Amino acid sequence: MSAPAPEFSRVIRLNEIGDGTRERTIEADEAERKALARRFGLIALGRLEARLHVIPEAKSWLVTGTLIADVEQSCVATGEPVPAHIEAPFSVRFVRDLDSPEAEEIELSDEDCDLLQLEGERIDMGETVAQSLALNLDPYPRAPDADATLRKLGVLSEEDAGPFAALKGLKLGKN
Repeated sequence: MSAPAPEFSRVIRLNEIGDGTRERTIEADEAERKALARRFGLIALGRLEARLHVIPEAKSWLVTGTLIADVEQSCVATGEPVPAHIEAPFSVRFVRDLDSPEAEEIELSDEDCDLLQLEGERIDMGETVAQSLALNLDPYPRAPDADATLRKLGVLSEEDAGPFAALKGLKLGKN
């Protein structure tokens, strides 16, 4: 059984790259944004685009760029919509065989990019951008008024419910 096709696919074949840098700008259409929003659990994905550079190297292909996205996530505390604008650089190096001795010879510094297995003779830049978006989403989005909303609902803050809350009450003569 084959994997489902990515929601946002923009394939470039290695023979299209040649031996020089190729620049591309890609943008997700409405249907692709809706599908990606479902995949990543977003309320909405209003914009997703990227400016990319594909650079052939001796034993790999480097994809660098900047993704730009407008997302709306659910607040982890209240469920309210939390809008965010993301503008993030990324770098991904595609290698033919990650387990080969040649792949091990590629020198990477701590600030260098992620390594991915090259699938066939092509790079899916759309899926690369989608994965970069996922890595740049706030894992715990919180609405600005989340604390006030929770207090109104009777949820105690960590300060009020923590182990020092009882001591604070004793000090203030509440017990």
